[in-house]
Amino acid sequence: MRIGEGVVRPIRDNIIVCDIEFGMEKTPGGVLLLSDDGKKSGIHPRWGKVYAVGPRQKDVLPGEWILMEHGRWSRGIEYTAKSGEELLIHLVDNKGIMAVADEKPVAVQRSVEFGAGSNINFNIPGA
Repeated sequence: MRIGEGVVRPIRDNIIVCDIEFGMEKTPGGVLLLSDDGKKSGIHPRWGKVYAVGPRQKDVLPGEWILMEHGRWSRGIEYTAKSGEELLIHLVDNKGIMAVADEKPVAVQRSVEFGAGSNINFNIPGA
């Protein structure tokens, strides 16, 4: 869905985020974490950058990063800011916020289950 251009202002204590990590990620060590959204292994908290907050929001500020429980955000809406920047923004459920950070967290460890049918190859030296 596209809402066009201009200024988006959340009301009450609502929070709008952008930059939620859904696709493939690369750790600082060079390991590729494939996109797992929509799969059992994709059910985990995600970080998003706060784009705007409503006038009654006292817990977070624009520019901070928040860790949200899985699924506690709306579907993305395409938006063009006044600056011309193309964004995919989401409305967040305030009760789903678990943590706040001043900068984008790096090397956040995700829990992944490996079992029958996993597409993982282990190279064990000496085996």
